[in-house]
Amino acid sequence: MTRCCALLTWALLGLGLGLGLGSASGGPANCIPIVLRREWGALASECNQKLRRPVRYVVVSHTAGSSCDSPASCGRQVQNVQHHHVRTLQWCDVGYNFLIGEDGLVYEGRGWNIVGAHSGSRWNSLSLGISFMGNYMDRVPPARAIRAALSLLACGVARGVLSPNYEVKGHRDVTQTLSPGDQLYEIIRKWPHYRA
Repeated sequence: MTRCCALLTWALLGLGLGLGLGSASGGPANCIPIVLRREWGALASECNQKLRRPVRYVVVSHTAGSSCDSPASCGRQVQNVQHHHVRTLQWCDVGYNFLIGEDGLVYEGRGWNIVGAHSGSRWNSLSLGISFMGNYMDRVPPARAIRAALSLLACGVARGVLSPNYEVKGHRDVTQTLSPGDQLYEIIRKWPHYRA
């Protein structure tokens, strides 16, 4: 699915047209479209450690860098994050399983199956890492980005990747950091699956 088609599908779903479309990655009909790695121009991954499923935890962070509000700018921003993780930090791939853009789209990082590098050695192998692209210390992400993240979590349960009783944690709940930013942290603390 191209970025344009993914954006159009998400916009139509947001209007409540309920088209019954699957995700770009071929998941259940109630899954949000996901911008796949090939669509945002990802470098080849060298990661291969598999997550044990169903996953019990989700760790929400922010990239603390630039935000993006269109498929074009978000595609570039995901590339920037991946280049930093791979070329500067020498990781095997972008650290997050998924990234959320202010355009309301979900961008595939390591995806549903591969252990991320987002929360330290204790939590990486136990959780999916979802990172909002931007800095949310002093501002909140747009509502469409929040909806995208919640839809992704519902999709994870529908696909059997996330345990139905999964727990959401803020990045700062599992390691010493300001992530996911004060404003985003206040939002996720109100999600039904949040546990400190």
